[in-house]
Amino acid sequence: MVKDKVILGIDPGTTIMGYGLIHIKDNKMTLIAMGSIELKKIETHFMKLKKIFERTNYLIDEYKPDEVAIEAPFMGKNAQSMLKLGRAQGVSISAALAKEIPVTEYSPRKIKQSITGKGTASKEQVAGMLMSLLKLKSMPVHLDASDGLAVAVCHYFQMGKPASIKTYSGWGAFVKDNPGRAK
Repeated sequence: MVKDKVILGIDPGTTIMGYGLIHIKDNKMTLIAMGSIELKKIETHFMKLKKIFERTNYLIDEYKPDEVAIEAPFMGKNAQSMLKLGRAQGVSISAALAKEIPVTEYSPRKIKQSITGKGTASKEQVAGMLMSLLKLKSMPVHLDASDGLAVAVCHYFQMGKPASIKTYSGWGAFVKDNPGRAK
C-alpha cells in the first residue's frame, strides 16, 4: 500500500514534451499538475535538449517527486526521429537521476493498456479515461499533457506488481532465447 508519494510522468518529445504529476496519499490519487512544453520554436535539436533538461529540473525542484516514470521511445518509420526522441528521453532521465530520483520506463502500449485496458487505445481514449479517473473537467490543449499524466498513473497502477514476464510467440522463439533450457 502506498502511503504518500508524488509521481512525475513524462511523455518525451522534441516538438512537445508532456508531463503530469500525481499525489498518492493513502492509496488515493489526485492530480497535482499537468502540462506541456512547446519546443517547436527552438531552432536546434541541441537547444531543445537543453530546454527539456532545464524544464525537467524545474519540475523536479518545484514538485519534489519521489519517483519519475517515462514513456519509452518506439520504433516508427523514421530511425532519425527515434534517435531524437531517445535523446529527449535521456536528458529527462539524467535530470532525475542527477537528483537521485528513481526512474521507471514504460512502453506506449503498456501505458495505454494500464489506463484503458486496451494497448491500442487512442490518445483521446486515454485522455477520456484520465478525465474520469481524476475527475477532470476538460481535456488539456495538447494531448501530450494527458500522455505525460498517463505515464504517472500507469506507474501508480504498476507499483507493487512484479515486472512483466516475457512472453513468446511460439516454442521456437522460446528455444532461441533459452538454448540451455530446451534439451
